[in-house]
Amino acid sequence: MIVHKGKEFFTDKDLALSVIGGRWKVAIVWFLLNESPLRLSELQRKLPDINQRMLIRQLRELEEDKIIQRTVYPVVPPKVDYKLTEIGLSLEAVVTAICDWGETYHQFLISE
Repeated sequence: MIVHKGKEFFTDKDLALSVIGGRWKVAIVWFLLNESPLRLSELQRKLPDINQRMLIRQLRELEEDKIIQRTVYPVVPPKVDYKLTEIGLSLEAVVTAICDWGETYHQFLISE
């Protein structure tokens, strides 16, 4: 049994899905794999369907799980950006495979 953030997971797969599962986390990681670092406003432009509150929540969860690193610069107005950590960068093959499968599935749906 694995305990992470006060929750119990019975397999590594359950743990992995809790860290990157959900509608927005894979997309956030995808954009950070392709362009990094990104500011909050840049991520909002890339993800127009997400509201700011949800985006900030997803970023905080990814930061808490050590997938991304948040950097605050001591300037006025405050500047904050996000980039993938080393463990976050290791998600490249996983995220690419999910996105490739999504394209394949989309073509399957069109061809039906």
